[in-house]
Amino acid sequence: MDAEFAIVGGGIVGLSVALGLLDAGRSVVVLDGGAADPKASRGNFGLVWLQGKGVAQPRYARWSKESADLWPAFAAMLQDVSGIDVGLRQTGGLDLHFDEETLAQAVAENECLKAELGSDYPYEVLRPDTLRVEEPEIGPRVVGAILHHGDGDVDPLALLAALSAAVRARGGRVVTGAKVDAIHPKAEGFHLHGDGVDLRAEKLVLAAGLGSAVLGPKLGFVAPLKPERGQLLITEKLPPMIRRPSLIARQDRAGGIQIGATNEDVGMDRRVTLDGMARLAADAVAAYPVLEHAQLLRAWGALRVMAPDGLPIYQESPTHRGAFLVSCHSGVTLAAAHAMRLPAWILQRADAPELEVFGETRFAV
Repeated sequence: MDAEFAIVGGGIVGLSVALGLLDAGRSVVVLDGGAADPKASRGNFGLVWLQGKGVAQPRYARWSKESADLWPAFAAMLQDVSGIDVGLRQTGGLDLHFDEETLAQAVAENECLKAELGSDYPYEVLRPDTLRVEEPEIGPRVVGAILHHGDGDVDPLALLAALSAAVRARGGRVVTGAKVDAIHPKAEGFHLHGDGVDLRAEKLVLAAGLGSAVLGPKLGFVAPLKPERGQLLITEKLPPMIRRPSLIARQDRAGGIQIGATNEDVGMDRRVTLDGMARLAADAVAAYPVLEHAQLLRAWGALRVMAPDGLPIYQESPTHRGAFLVSCHSGVTLAAAHAMRLPAWILQRADAPELEVFGETRFAV
């Protein structure tokens, strides 16, 4: 055997799981796909975000909260092992609203989550006067905001680099440009083939994003994963002006304002569109009028990995034991839990988190 675990997928999800398995004393090889793969980890917004997650499934709210609470220790561990500061800022995040109706709906959703999680869900409603003390650049069209004190952001590319470096530092192998085309279950494990791939492992974790929709059914998974395009913009470097991230914009460590993101059902199309860019820019200027004259430097599109109900999927194959599917569209938020809690579930330890609600039986007709 080349390793106890093969991780198919070298993005934030796959590397987080790999790091956790290495910390549990397992040998791990991570197979990162080809350059043409969607690679959602290279195009995300970098938010550690709790607001709105779990209204229909409280376990998702608890799982997200657990991960957010782990993030400070996780970021410190990554810096210690990799030498890379991922730029975690977890001093709260804002959900901005332009009309009272959507604000009232958001308040109702947060009240439901607070009732489920009790005092462990620290949020408050900011009206214009208070909001503009907190965020002086907020414009007059914003009627209010939800401030959740557990929300924040990280540098997503620094996170990806830190995870990759940490996996290597812990003794794992990361093979880049390794596109897995076929996985053959064997009596003693799994034989993986593909471009630059000829690997044998006792067990495997399928964390290949949208690629899992192709490989998953061959291993007994449903894997009903679909792409959702999100377009994003980045401005020139500007003086500090956005104190906390919002779902509309965040200011990165270098000073650039990242603006996003669209939610588009367009298949595997990652192209940037004029309509998408115009809508993002208009919302950003409405929220932060100071951005009206900011110069845009770049626009890009990325594909989220979405299950039909928007929840993560954690499933061991019912037909090929030792094969696990791990998929979510909140890879940054859940990275800490994927590294520090999920391996106990994969290894079937007594301290494993309860994740049954995220299994694939929920997709049964």
